[in-house]
Amino acid sequence: QVPLVESGGGLVQAGESLRLACAASGWRFDLFGMGWLRQAPGKERQFVASISRRSSNKAYAELVKDRFTISRDNAQNTVYLQMNSLTPGDTAAYSCATTTTGGARTSESDYDSWGQGTQVTVFS
Repeated sequence: QVPLVESGGGLVQAGESLRLACAASGWRFDLFGMGWLRQAPGKERQFVASISRRSSNKAYAELVKDRFTISRDNAQNTVYLQMNSLTPGDTAAYSCATTTTGGARTSESDYDSWGQGTQVTVFS
């Protein structure tokens, strides 16, 4: 397990934007691929977006690919998720995670360490 701390969640109206951040410390952040996954109440956790360790590859879930953007700043040990045009369907707890593969992985099983999550609630 590596320490990850998410921030930036909140309560917003449909159509608005949020920017999530996931900060790491004490380890070689630039060696890991990073991902964002989310879990809504009563539902299974689902993949949202991922980014390879040098940002050369990114992957998105179909539901978010035209609205969300993942990025990272290895100098700041932080990965971001810019979420635009939010809908109530995006309401979930969002967690960042690391994968030792270094790539932009899309399967939950590829991820090794998880943050505590940050809640995003979108109302109409």
